[in-house]
Amino acid sequence: MTVGGPPARRELRGLRVTKVAVGAYDNNAYLLECTATGERLLIDAAAEPDTLLDLIGPAGLGRVLTTHFHFDHWGALAEVVERTGATTLAHPADTVGIPVPTDTPVRGGDEVRVGEVLLRAVHLVGHTLGSLALVYGEPGGAHHVWTGDALFPGGVGKTHGEPALFTALLDGVEAGLFDVLGDDTWVYPGHGRDTTLGTERPHLPEWRERGW
Repeated sequence: MTVGGPPARRELRGLRVTKVAVGAYDNNAYLLECTATGERLLIDAAAEPDTLLDLIGPAGLGRVLTTHFHFDHWGALAEVVERTGATTLAHPADTVGIPVPTDTPVRGGDEVRVGEVLLRAVHLVGHTLGSLALVYGEPGGAHHVWTGDALFPGGVGKTHGEPALFTALLDGVEAGLFDVLGDDTWVYPGHGRDTTLGTERPHLPEWRERGW
């Protein structure tokens, strides 16, 4: 994906995923649509509101979830919400840093419904105190997880040089994702290319040893 390039679409059982790259920090925004009902959720209204609104189109938008409070993940949130009337979701620990009120707080273990699709929230402390990932178990298939800035190809997210936060994030990613999901789990990060847990799993000891 490149900023200014066309969106990428992936058809899962029950869920259509459209990914677009936006903004100066090459953020990924994901539009999730229940194929049975047409209900939709946007993950991170990061930047370029016109691009996101074109992506949403006349079918509208029910909700938008912000994975964490860093400014590059909510730059278009106010305009998207104003134009669509979408309900906002975020973890309570990060709402103070998001300049659009959060309508629905989401905590670890909560379910986020998109039509007939259920996503499970995973709370991952470290990159921020309220970072969220969303997990979808495709019926008869693999799991899919949207990780924000908590997990990328090659490592976990930045923890600002704080060893305790790094340990918390890596522990959380291992316990909440690697320990409970299979190697075929597809990972959709907040920036850059996708990966799988199987690709990253062999490198967990290396990440822990290097400390980032």
